[in-house]
Amino acid sequence: MLKDFFLNEVKQGITKAIEANELGQMSAENEYSLIMEKPKNPDFGDFAVNVSSLARSAKIAPPMIANAIVKHLSNKDYSVSVVGGFINFKIENSLLANAVAEVLAKKENYGRPENVPTEKILLEYVSANPTGPFHIGHGRWAAMGSALANLLKFYGHEVYQEFYINDAGSQINKLGNSLKIRVKQELGENVDFPTDEIERKNYYPGDYLVPVAKKFLEEKIADVKSGADVDALDVKIFSDFAKKEMEACQKKLLEDFRVHFDNFYSELDLHKSGKVEESYKELMAKGMLYEKEGAMWFKSSEFGDDQDRVIKKADGSNTYLTADIAYHIDKLRRGYDRLINIWGADHHGYVARVKASIEALGYDPNKLEVLLGQLVNLVVNGEEVRMGKRKNMVTLDDLIEEVGIDATRYWMEMRNIDMTLDFDIELAKRSTDENPVFYVQYAYARVCSILRNAVNERLNAETGEKTPAPMTQAELDDLINNFDKDIILKTADSAKSLILKLEEFKSVIILSAQNRTVYTICRYVQELAAEFHSFYNSNRVICDDKELMKSRLALMVAIKTTLKNALDILAVSAPEKM
Repeated sequence: MLKDFFLNEVKQGITKAIEANELGQMSAENEYSLIMEKPKNPDFGDFAVNVSSLARSAKIAPPMIANAIVKHLSNKDYSVSVVGGFINFKIENSLLANAVAEVLAKKENYGRPENVPTEKILLEYVSANPTGPFHIGHGRWAAMGSALANLLKFYGHEVYQEFYINDAGSQINKLGNSLKIRVKQELGENVDFPTDEIERKNYYPGDYLVPVAKKFLEEKIADVKSGADVDALDVKIFSDFAKKEMEACQKKLLEDFRVHFDNFYSELDLHKSGKVEESYKELMAKGMLYEKEGAMWFKSSEFGDDQDRVIKKADGSNTYLTADIAYHIDKLRRGYDRLINIWGADHHGYVARVKASIEALGYDPNKLEVLLGQLVNLVVNGEEVRMGKRKNMVTLDDLIEEVGIDATRYWMEMRNIDMTLDFDIELAKRSTDENPVFYVQYAYARVCSILRNAVNERLNAETGEKTPAPMTQAELDDLINNFDKDIILKTADSAKSLILKLEEFKSVIILSAQNRTVYTICRYVQELAAEFHSFYNSNRVICDDKELMKSRLALMVAIKTTLKNALDILAVSAPEKM
C-alpha cells in the first residue's frame, strides 16, 4: 500500500538520520508513532506525515527534524518537500501504473491482504426467537453480520457463521397457545385473543400465524375437526408445529436475503445435551456460586461485572444466563480463536456477565467480542413512519418487498452498527444519485457499458450506418491479460485521483476487518463511484487516440474489478445494465 510505502520510507529516514546524529537527542530506543495522511490541499502533494511529535525526543524544531529525515529518503518514484513539520510526498506516474497493474493482475483477489495473522472465528448473529417474522432490527443484524463474515473471510480469517435458536422457554408455549387459537378460528370457533393487556402478553396475536393454522389443519385434518378436538391435543403439538414452520420461514428469508449460516444451534438441544447442567456444576466446583434467598448466585462481580447474577432461581429453574454460559463455553471448546457476537443494544449490560463466566471457567474473556447494534427507524420525508402490514411490527420481508434486497442490505450496512439508522424509504427506492446504492450500482453499470461499447459496433439511428467497434474482444482481452503497465502512463496525469482511490481499497479492507466496520466499505464504494463519475465526465474513454483509449479501458477494468470485489463483500449485486 502506498501509505505504508511512504511511512516505511520515513521510518528508514529517521533511522539513518539518528545514525548520522542529525536528530538532536533522539535515539534508536525512542518510541514514536506517525500517521501518513492525504494533505487537505492537493498542491502540497499526495501524502504527508507530520513529524512534530518527534520534537519532544529530539529537542529540536519540527522543520529541522523534517529536513534531517528528507536528506536520507530515496526519492525513488516520488518527489518530496517540507512545510513546517510536514513531509509531503508527490508520487510519480510509475507508482500509479503499478497500482493499476496490481488490480488487473489480482482480479477477484485484489484487496485481499497477504501475510497477515488470521484466526478461526465463530460469528453469531440474528439469533431470534422462532416465534414470529423478523423485524427490521433482525434485518440489520442479518445484513451486517453476513457482510462482516464476507469481509473477515476476504481478509483471510476462517469464519463459521452460527444462528442460536432461542427455542427453549415460555415463549414456545406462548407460540403453541397462539396457534391453538388460530386453528380454532379457522374451524369457525368464536374465539379470540384476550383483550386484557397483561393477559394478552401471554400470546402472539399477529396475523402471521393464520397461514400456519391453515397448514396445520391441512396436515392434521383427520384428527382435528372441531374446537373440542383442538382442546384434546397437547399444546406441545401446536408449539412444535408452529416452531418448525416459523424456523422454515426465517431460514428461507435469510437465504433470500443472501445470508448463509453454517449452523443453526438449538438452545433446546443445548439443554437436552446436559451442557447447561454441566457448566453449572463446573461453576459450583470452582466455588463460583453461593445460595441466597433460595436462589443460586454467580460471583460475577469478582470478574468485572457490576453485581452478582442469579443463574438458578428459587424454584430450581435456570435463568437465561445459565444457558448462555453453557453456550459460550461450548463455543470455546469447539476450538475457535475468537467469538464475535452481534447483539441488540438492549444487551449492553449482558456483556460483562458473559465475559465474567468465561473467565471464571478458566478461559480468556478477551476472546469474546460483542458488537452492539442500534435501532432502525423508518423515515419518509424526514419523519418516522410505520409501514407494517401486520399488527404492532414492521417486518423485514415488508421492507424488502417495498425497496428490494439490494437497497435493504446497502442501507442497513452503510452506517456503523453502533449508530441508530434512519432508513429513508422513498430515497432508497429512488433511481437518482441521491440514493447511495443506486449511485454505486449505476457507476458499475456505466463502466460495463463502456467496456461493451469498446468491442461492439455502433448504429447511427438517423443514417442506419454502422461504425466498426474500436477494438475486438480479443484485443481487449489481450490488453487485460497481458497488461503492460506502461500503457497506463498515457492517462495517469488525468486519472491520478481515481487511481489513488483504487489503491486505497487495500488499506480500507485491512482497517475495516480489524475494526469490524462494514460501513467503511460502503463509504469507500461511494467515494470510488464519485471519482469515476468525475473522471468520466471530463475524459472520453473511447476516443481516436488508440493508445490513450487502451490506457483508459484498462482503468475501467480496474474500476469494475474493485467495485465488484467491494459489492461482493456487502452481498449487494453488481448489475452490468441498469
